[in-house]
Amino acid sequence: MRVVVIGDVGVVDAMMHIGDEAMFEAAVNELQSRGADVVGVSSNPTESAQRYGIHAVSRIRFDGLDRADSERRLDEVVSAAAGRIRLAADHPAGPLIEAIAEADGVLIAGGGNLASTWPLHVYERTAIAQIAERLGRPLVITGQTFGPHLEGRDRELVRSILRSSAVVGVREEASQALAADLGVSATLGVDDASFLGRSANADVDRSNGQQAGVLVSLSLSLGGAPREETVAGIARLVDAAADTVGGPVSFHAHFGSVAPEQRRGDAVLHDEVRAVMRTESTVLPTGDPVDAARLARSAGLLITGRYHPAVFAAPAGVPVLGLVTGEYTSVKQRGALAHWGQSTVVPIADAGAAGVTGMTALWRDRHAILREATARYPRHWRSNQQWWDRIAVAFD
Repeated sequence: MRVVVIGDVGVVDAMMHIGDEAMFEAAVNELQSRGADVVGVSSNPTESAQRYGIHAVSRIRFDGLDRADSERRLDEVVSAAAGRIRLAADHPAGPLIEAIAEADGVLIAGGGNLASTWPLHVYERTAIAQIAERLGRPLVITGQTFGPHLEGRDRELVRSILRSSAVVGVREEASQALAADLGVSATLGVDDASFLGRSANADVDRSNGQQAGVLVSLSLSLGGAPREETVAGIARLVDAAADTVGGPVSFHAHFGSVAPEQRRGDAVLHDEVRAVMRTESTVLPTGDPVDAARLARSAGLLITGRYHPAVFAAPAGVPVLGLVTGEYTSVKQRGALAHWGQSTVVPIADAGAAGVTGMTALWRDRHAILREATARYPRHWRSNQQWWDRIAVAFD
C-alpha cells in the first residue's frame, strides 16, 4: 500500500512549525504501522525525506497567485492529470501527479488551513483532490479544522474536496457542523498528534508523575491586541502562575528556528514578555515534535497561545490555559481542550486579568483535571486507532 500524504511540512529558512510537522509525523507513523509506504508532499522535499525516512515531492505551489492565476493553475494541473495537456518538464506538479498515479490513495493530513484566510492551501488541496479523482485514487481527509471563515469560491472548493473524499475526520464539533452544512458527514476525534510518541497506557505518558513548573508557548501574532499592554498582561499572568505553581518557568517556541541561537518566530514575543517579568525563566530550543510533546506533558501548568502545546498537554492531565486572538484560535483551543474535559480559554488581551483568574481556578482543580484526562484516555486512544484502521481500509 502506497499513500501520498500532504501536510504543511518542510523546514524552510531554518524555521520549524512544530504543530504541522507533528500531525504529519503522526500520520506517517500510523500509516507505516499498517504497512503503508508513504510519499510526502512538502515545501522542502529533501528535508522532509531525510527527517521522516520517506520519499517526498514538492507542493504544486499556489503561493503569491491571485484568484485568477490560481484558477488557471488549478485547471492546468487537473487537465494534465486527465491527460488533456502535457506540463513543462520543470513544472512542480509533474512529480506529484506521477506519485499519485503510482499510489493507492491520497491523505490530506491534519491541519487548520481549509479556510478563506489561506486561499493558497484551499487551491493546493483542491488540486490534489481533483488529481486523485481523475486518476481514480481514493482521498481521505483527517484531523481537520474547517473555516470558521469560509465563503465564496473557497467554500465551493472545500465542498468539492469533502464530497470527493472516502472519509473525512475533524477535530472539533464546530468543524463537524460546518462539514455537515457542506453536505458531508465527518467523524469527530482528537487531533492526530494527540498521541505522538505515546502508548496506550496514560500513566506511562506522564514522565512517571514528574510534572512540574510552568511552560509558556505563545504565538507571535496578537490578533490586533495592543502590543505593550498585552505583553505586560501576559507577563503578569506568568508571574502569577510562577507564584502559584512553583518550579521553573520555561518558554518554548512552536514556530521557531531550528538554530537555537536565532531569535525568530514566536521567540520574539517570548523575549518581550520575559523582559518585563519579575520571575526568572529559561528558553528551551524549538527541537522536534516528539520532544515538544514530551515537554508539554511534563509541565505542571501550560499557558499557550499555540494550539499543539494544548493538544500534547491535555491528554496527560496538565492544566491548560489557552490564550486566543479571535474566532479561529478560539475554535481550535476550545476543541482541543473539550476532548479532555477542560475549557479555560481567555482573550489574549485579557491575559493579565481574566487569565490570572482562570489560571488560579485551573490550579485549584488540577487533581480533578488529571482524573478526568486519565478516565478519557483509553476511549480516545481506542477511537484514534480505529480511525486509522478505517483509513487503511479505504486505501486497501
